[in-house]
Amino acid sequence: MKKITLLLFSLIIGALVLQSCEDEDDKAVPVNDFIWKGLNLYYLWQQDVPNLNDNKFSNQSALNDFLATYGSPEELFESLLYKRGEVDRWSVIFSDFHVLENALQGIVKSNGVEYGLLYTDSSQTTVFGYVRYILPDSDAATKDIQRGDLFYAVNGTTLTADNYRTLLGADSYTLNLADYNSGTLTPNGQEVALTKAQYAENPVYLSTVLEQGSHKIGYLMYNGFYSDYDTQLNTAIGGLKAGGITDLVLDLRYNGGGSVRTAGYLASMITGQFDGQVFTTQQWNEKLQAYYEENNAGSLVTKFSYKLSDDTGINKLNLSKVYILTSASTASASELIINCLKPYINVVVIGDLTTGKNVGSVTLYDSPDYSSSNRDGSHTYAMQPIVLRTVNKEGFGDYSNGISPDIWREEDMSNLGVLGSPTEPLLAAAIAQITGTDRSGNAPRHTHKLLKDSKSILRFGNEMYLDEMPEGSIGLNSTLK
Repeated sequence: MKKITLLLFSLIIGALVLQSCEDEDDKAVPVNDFIWKGLNLYYLWQQDVPNLNDNKFSNQSALNDFLATYGSPEELFESLLYKRGEVDRWSVIFSDFHVLENALQGIVKSNGVEYGLLYTDSSQTTVFGYVRYILPDSDAATKDIQRGDLFYAVNGTTLTADNYRTLLGADSYTLNLADYNSGTLTPNGQEVALTKAQYAENPVYLSTVLEQGSHKIGYLMYNGFYSDYDTQLNTAIGGLKAGGITDLVLDLRYNGGGSVRTAGYLASMITGQFDGQVFTTQQWNEKLQAYYEENNAGSLVTKFSYKLSDDTGINKLNLSKVYILTSASTASASELIINCLKPYINVVVIGDLTTGKNVGSVTLYDSPDYSSSNRDGSHTYAMQPIVLRTVNKEGFGDYSNGISPDIWREEDMSNLGVLGSPTEPLLAAAIAQITGTDRSGNAPRHTHKLLKDSKSILRFGNEMYLDEMPEGSIGLNSTLK
């Protein structure tokens, strides 16, 4: 019965029966054939891209002729994306799937300095960086550099909007530091030499309990939804619970996103009273949405859970209110947490307007079912295209322009503060809300506009993704088989 359903599906989406028995796939450029067919089937905006149209090519031979006109897989991939840089800002392709798989778990080359890059003024020409935090056991952790330090140049070359990728992309470089006074950067003659190495970041950066009057406030700085660290996240929440917290401040300022499943776990840890209810629902392109709804609608839903994927019980705080710190770098799965908790509990957002990434991706390999099994051994390419949108219990997911905070606070370059300290400005704003002592209102905004940060500068920095294909995907094929 399943095979019949899959056959009907291929007919419904307009699959054309090849006129010849000759296996024209053998004549295709393997990587390019995989790219077109994977995007034709899974790409969220497939119907909006003329060259991905189901009726674009009459047979495999015609597709082969089209694919042969592209000089590289990357060139073909980029040409098939919808309004690149405007609508689709996130789809990526990797020539080595090992690099992609590492990136999904926060494993990248790093010297340990996590930074933000800001324009120096409204001309948006020159750029300066500020250190957000230092990764433990990294090269930077052994050097004289810390949160709040500013740098204006690399190897003596002033940072600009045109050269920052090249300068900061090198494996080794020297940061030239500066002081900040009343909005003006002044070189101070100090410098720090740094070297990158492969690094796996534990996203649970800081977890502590702060006693403020009658309140025991849990503070959790969480910097990436990496599923390999679900246990560490659960342990951190367990520690806060054991500390008897009455309130939670979740710091997602520097969290560019990650696993949808992990986001569901964190939402379940914050709450606990909604097990089995809908956390988020996925929306795919028209033909896949119809297929999934008919064959396995449940695979499109992430629910609040009582256990992790390894069957470990989830530690639950059973809160009815949470305070979330944000910045312009807060993206994807971080925004998912905010949007999908709102129908259930009171979510107070403190900080800056978020990135606005309400779409997610999945890894596509060149294999019969696009999974990692039985990959084509002739190459190591893999794609991470945008394939879905997410909505909350109420069907809302329209925040592509970002999620506005309830209380506006930007990080102050002259006073970044110590992370986890009650006097750190954004945490202090949250504490004031919790204790009812806030009388300051919204702070002035946009002294310096954010350009990039050390994660979003990477090819796969801000992402929300599925750990695996929805159930029922096995056997699906593109229009041209």
